[in-house]
Amino acid sequence: MKQKCYQGMKFRPYIDNARIHARIAELAKVITADFADKKPLFVCVLNGAAPFAVDLFRACEDIDAELTFIRLKSYEGTGSTGVVKQVMGLGENLENRHVILVEDIIDTGNTMVKLLSQLRALNPASISIATLLFKPEALQHLELKPDFVGFEIPKKFIIGYGLDIDGLARNLNDIYILDEE
Repeated sequence: MKQKCYQGMKFRPYIDNARIHARIAELAKVITADFADKKPLFVCVLNGAAPFAVDLFRACEDIDAELTFIRLKSYEGTGSTGVVKQVMGLGENLENRHVILVEDIIDTGNTMVKLLSQLRALNPASISIATLLFKPEALQHLELKPDFVGFEIPKKFIIGYGLDIDGLARNLNDIYILDEE
């Protein structure tokens, strides 16, 4: 892994793809055990969570499950706007379904709190949260507790493996962190 540059900023390697996939396999074992007879609906929060959601979904091959997508937007550049916009909604009926929300990253928690409120109104049997990355230092909603966490990371800006900077870098196989030195 070598350093990457985007928009005049330098990013250094942080979590390589082999480590990401090893952690996904561990999460999939737990999810498979927890949802063995429940036929969960994985709800991928686009765009960033797409690589993680697809890899996690496929790693849960020993359970019957479905995958769907919802699109929200709250970031511009390297920071959250504080406003969560729903760009593409769900078409599935969630009533009495076991839902696993799949997110790329939880930092402030604003997006997830808004989404949870909307989904609870649809009367699912349960809602669990799977996030590849979690920034506990940035969390503004202390009641928010992700159920399945890939990696806890510091309050730094990262890119790659679905995470972007203004739409770029999502296609990187590894995760990179902003080099502030």
